[in-house]
Order: sequence, then structure tokens, then C-alpha cells
Amino acid sequence: MNLDIQQYLDQDFPEDSEMIPFVAISDEDENTKDEDFGKSLQVMPLKNTILFPGVILPITVGRDKSMKAIAKSHDKNKYIAVLTQKDSQTEDPNFKDLYSVGTIARIVKLLKMPDGSQTVILQGRKRFEVSKILSEEPSLEAEITLKTYKISEKKLEYNAMIKSIQEQSKRIIELSPQIPNEAQILLKNIDNDRFLLNFISSNLNILIEQKQKLLENDDLFSKAESLLMFLGQELQLLEVKGQIEAKVRVDLEKQQRDYFLNQQLKTIQEELGQDPQEQDIEELLKKADKKKWSKTVKEHFQKELNKLQRMNPQVAEYSVQMNYLDLMVDLPWNEFSKDQYDLKKIRKILDKDHHGLDKVKERIIEHLAVLKLKGDMKAPILCLVGPPGVGKTSLGKSIATALNRKFVRMSLGGLHDESEIRGHRKTYIGAMPGRILQSIRKSKSANPVFILDEIDKIGKDFRGDPSSALLEVLDPEQNSTFHDNYLELEYDLSKVLFVATANSTSSIQGPLLDRMEIIEIQGYSLDEKVDIAEKHLIPQQLEDHGLKAKQVKISRHLLEKIIDEYTRESGVRALSRQIAAVMRKAAIHVAEDKNNIYALKEEDLKTVLGVHKFNNDIYQENLPPGVAIGLAWTRMGGDILYIETSTSKGKGKLTLTGNLGDVMKESATTALSFVKSHAEELEITDDFFETHDIHIHIPEGAIPKDGPSAGVTMLSAVCSAIKKKPLRPYLAMTGEITLRGKVLPVGGIKEKILAAKRAGITHIMLCEENKPHIEEIQQSHIQGLEFIYVNTMQEVLHNALGLSGF
Repeated sequence: MNLDIQQYLDQDFPEDSEMIPFVAISDEDENTKDEDFGKSLQVMPLKNTILFPGVILPITVGRDKSMKAIAKSHDKNKYIAVLTQKDSQTEDPNFKDLYSVGTIARIVKLLKMPDGSQTVILQGRKRFEVSKILSEEPSLEAEITLKTYKISEKKLEYNAMIKSIQEQSKRIIELSPQIPNEAQILLKNIDNDRFLLNFISSNLNILIEQKQKLLENDDLFSKAESLLMFLGQELQLLEVKGQIEAKVRVDLEKQQRDYFLNQQLKTIQEELGQDPQEQDIEELLKKADKKKWSKTVKEHFQKELNKLQRMNPQVAEYSVQMNYLDLMVDLPWNEFSKDQYDLKKIRKILDKDHHGLDKVKERIIEHLAVLKLKGDMKAPILCLVGPPGVGKTSLGKSIATALNRKFVRMSLGGLHDESEIRGHRKTYIGAMPGRILQSIRKSKSANPVFILDEIDKIGKDFRGDPSSALLEVLDPEQNSTFHDNYLELEYDLSKVLFVATANSTSSIQGPLLDRMEIIEIQGYSLDEKVDIAEKHLIPQQLEDHGLKAKQVKISRHLLEKIIDEYTRESGVRALSRQIAAVMRKAAIHVAEDKNNIYALKEEDLKTVLGVHKFNNDIYQENLPPGVAIGLAWTRMGGDILYIETSTSKGKGKLTLTGNLGDVMKESATTALSFVKSHAEELEITDDFFETHDIHIHIPEGAIPKDGPSAGVTMLSAVCSAIKKKPLRPYLAMTGEITLRGKVLPVGGIKEKILAAKRAGITHIMLCEENKPHIEEIQQSHIQGLEFIYVNTMQEVLHNALGLSGF
């Protein structure tokens, strides 16, 4: 609403004015009964405003037609018809450009101005509607019809609305700082409902079109409803505006208060000689003096420090620059942990923490032996590859302890952004150094043992390829000048002992794999798992559950049973969880009576651990013809596979079932092709393959299977089915085959051997080129096993089926 009355009366307004001054005069119906307006009147157009009855409006008139209309009306009876333009941009409007309903105004005063224009003060008297156009030149003239209001029959509701209009208007005046408080007195003195409606309508902040509708509305009840709606909208807007202004005011007051206090604190500190900026710089310089920097780094630090000194501490860039200089002084430049060279002590620490893993331990001992003799050498980049739970990550901690170095671990699983390795450029908001330098900074040593965990699980997307960024980190020829985007200086990583871990090398980039020294870690045998449980897992779980060794008894036999029936893995992670479950039951038993001793019994396993999860793959005796036993390797360890083959009358079709992968399907096709090409030597009739179908199936069809290792097994099973002759008992085999009849070596030998021994197999057939792998296995793991080494398929069939002659 616009209610600053005095402001408007003190100045002149053009006829296109958007300002709406007013003074309430009287009720239009009661006080215009005795006035004679005449049947025709001169018409004056207005733009950007509407004149309501009972309102005084001063206007500066400059248009020729309007000046002529004012002059004629002033000379005649001082009444003029006022209509509002539909489009305020029209400079010379005619009746088609004007609304048809307007207000008759009395010319209260007419003043001629020095510039030739006129100022006229109009007093709204009565609403009218144009009934006939009389003239458009030289001025607008029309016949008019007076308009009257329709009296509402809902008097009670109407009076309630009038009351609400008054209250909401008062509330708007209170919330609007532009409206003087005297306006409330004016509202209070209005005792006529029609005048109140015109009074409020003329001062509403609404569109001209909406005001025109209010002027045209003859129904007082409907007019009051519309007015109440507009007032509600304006009141809501003012309340929201007030809330926003109050919040902004509070925030500004807090900022001003903080600024004032900071200025006071700064002044006090300056008086005491304690300028915060000087303190920051002094602290940086103290740290910098202790650094063994090269000339280049020193110059760069001084340059960045000079930038900081020229900055205002209140600006955002100050903290950015401060963070950068903090990084420079916090990084360990040429600050190394002193290595321990007592090789016997190191070996003892490694053996104490981890069972087996001889290759890794030996490689660390070799590195330290050379370091001890030479005094300085680049650290090797090791990559430990093995199944989950065999201790790859924890071995890094043991290496750090043994070498007396700091330990740092960085998980690479799911890493997608290259900036995580190289850092962000300082120009970016929220820029940070890469995680390599962040970890080195935390370790406070330039030669820590740095574990790069799960290096085979790095992602790659639109943000970059972290594997490519690691090429520089893991290259001994390049990492002495590692460049981080944030640091913008070369940093020496050559003394860091990087140890990467992975479950498989298949998903590691070739160039990255080439930079690392691969050390394969085999799974543990049953005896090794029992030893690890007794020496490491049980003591650890006893400590975690607040128990003492004498309070819990678990026999070696039960440990073997837990391993066989409740875990199937190469490592000991699941075994540790099963032992933890036993300890929880023991904790309940001991908590009830501290003198109790919990001794786990075989019959308790089902209650404590539930129904056993795995069935042992025990060798099945008296196998029929067509069934051969193969050895398989999985990420969880070794396993045995029964390959079943049958023949039936048909048209020579080969059917493969059991969820086999492409490589395994190709092995089956190769085996059958070899048998067909040597049918004569195998004494198989010429028409057998045209009159019989062959079906090869590997049980547990829900589990996907693939790999070349089953080639010799499929060959033996097919020949056994065709010849109706069972294979040699207690025999398992593994090896890849070719069409020429060669047997090729395969991997995962240790896991396969352990699986065969666990199943009760006594004879194992494999390629002669795998013999060195057997020699690497501890004698205790292969005790009781007989190995049959072969080079050709003929040897396979001779040893498996006793076939000869080809």
C-alpha cells in the first residue's frame, strides 16, 4: 500500500505518473446526489494509475488533447471524465485504447506552469461507463451512464469482511516502513464501508488491470472479497520480507560484531607485540630452518612466504596460502627413519607375526642385506598377489616393525579420480595434495613402508585413470622426482618401500604390472591353518573377548573340523570369525562363573556355529566308466571336480552342461577331436561318432566354471565312457591339452594339491613342466601323494585307463 499522503500533496504528478496520491473525501453515493454532471463530458486519459471516487489526484497535463479537455471542462461545469489507458505506451490514445469504465472528477484547481504545461488537481466523484462516443478530435468527448452499487444481502458476513480489511490494512501499515503511522489514524476515522473499499483499492500494490476490475465491480460483497485476497497476499509478502530482513540484520550484526572484536584483538596484539600474521610467519620460518631443503625448494618457499606477507589476513586467499606453506614445512624432506640391520632379529619378527610366506620374508631380508652392504639403494616395488585372508596387508605392518620404519596404508579399491594420486592444482577451490603426499606427511618420514592395498581394484572413468598416475609413483627410475599438482615441486619417493597387494594380476594394467616385482602368496594348508589358529588367532580372540588362555580349551581335532566344515578359503579370515563365535559362547559361560573352564566339544559345534556350511569333497569309491576327477583353482583356494560323461544313441552331437565357460567348452571340443582323430588306435569303430551322442556334465551347475585345467580330465572321461572302462581309482588330474596331443602346464598347483589331499586322493597326474612347482611345496603337505608326470595325451590315457598301442 502507498499511504504517504503528505509526500504526494507536496509535489506535482504527470498524467502518466505511476504514483497514486490520495485524500479521502466522502461516500460517492451520498454526496453526489445533488450534483449535475451532465449527459456528456470531456474525457482525459490517464496511464499507470486509476482514479477512484473519493480520491484527490494532482496531475501535470502536457498532451494537447488533455489540455483542451481540461480547458473546456473548467469553463463549462468543472467536471471531467477520467479513463485509464489499456497500454501505457500509447502516446495519443483514442477511445479504443481506453477502458470503458472510469471516474467522474471535479477540477479542484488548475495551475499554468512556465513551461506551458498545466497542473490540475482532480477530485474523484462518481463511477461511470461510456455509453456513446461523441468526438475524438480536437479532444475526447463521450456520453456517460452513472454506475451504482449492488447492496449485499449477506450483511453479517459483509461487515465481518470490512472489519478484516481494516485490521489487515493496519497490520500492513505497521510492517511497511515507507508508510507513516499517521495513516492508521486516517483509517480509524473512516466509518463508511464504500469509501473504505475505494480508499484501500486506490493504494494497493497490484497491477493496473486488477485495480480496473475493482473499479468496475458493482457488487460490494464481491469487491470486498477481492480486496481481502489482495491484502492477504501483500501482508504475507511483507511478513516474509520482514523475516528475511531480520535474519540478514542478525547476520550483519554478527559480522560487524566479529569484525569489531577482531579489530580490537588485533589492536591489543599489536600493542603487546603479538601480531597473528607475524606469529604465523615466525612459526613457518622456525620449521623451515630445520628442513634440509635443496636450493630450488628454499627459493620457492621464500617466494611463497613473501606472497603471504603481502596478503591481508582477512582475505580467503590468506588461509589457502597458509595451508600450502604448512604442507611444505610439514613434509619430511630428507628425514628418514633409521633402518634396523640386524637380519636375525628382522627374520625373528617376521616369523613371529606370520606363518609361512617364506618368499616375501626372504625378499625383504635380501633387500636389507644389500642396503647394509651398500649403504644406499632404491627401494624395490613389491606386489603381493594372493587370495583374500592370507595376510598380505598385515604383512606390511610386520615389515615396517621389522625395519624400524613408519607404516602407511592407502586403499586403492574403487579409486576413480586421478587427482587422488597427483593432487589438485592450487587454483581450484578446496584444492588438496594427493593421498600419496598426505600419507607421507602424516608418517613424518621420507622412507616409510607404504602399502598400496587392492591395487587390482582401481576404477577408471571420465575423471581420469589412477593406474596411469601410479606409473610414476611405482617406477624406481622416476619416483625420485615425483610431481604433485598441488605441491608444484619434485618430491623424492625413491626411499619409500612400496608394497602393493592384489588378489589377481589379470585386472592390473600391463605397464603398471611391469614396474612391480610380483610375489605370489599361496593359500594355507590344513596344518598351516591349524598352526596359525593356535599361535595367532586364538590368542588374539582371547584378548579381544577378555578371556584367559586357561579358561578356553579348543583341541586341534576340533580346529581341523571347523576349518573343513565351516570355512572354505585359502586364508584364515573366515576361520577367525568362527573362532570369535566360539569365544562369545565361552564368554557367556565364564561370565556366569569365573572358575568355569569352557572346553569346546564336537557335539557343541552345531549349537555354537550352526549347521556345517560345507561338505568335504571326499573321494567316492567305485566310480563308473565316464567319470574322472579334475583339480580346479579358485580365488578361495583349490577344489576337486567330478567330470561325468555318457554316450547314447544319436547323431554325433556333443552336449556340454554345468555352467561352463568358453575356455572349458573349447577344451571339451579339443578332447573329442583328439579322440576322433585317434579312433583307430583306440579301437573305436568308424561309425561310432555318427551314431552316438556324447554328453559331458560337471555337477553344481549353479556355479560358473572356466579355465583350461580340465583338458586332460575331459579327455580321460570321454575315452572312459566310450571304452566303457573306469579310470584308475584314487586318481585326480590337471593340465591343458592341444590338438597335437601335448599336455601343457597350469597354475595354482599348491592349492590343487591341498584340495586333492583333503579329499583322500593318492595319485595326481599333471604336466612334467609343473614338477618344479611340486618341489617348492613343503614335504609335509605332499606326504602320502604319488605324482604322475606326463607330456602327451597318450601317456595320460595309458596311466589313467591302461590304454596302449598308440
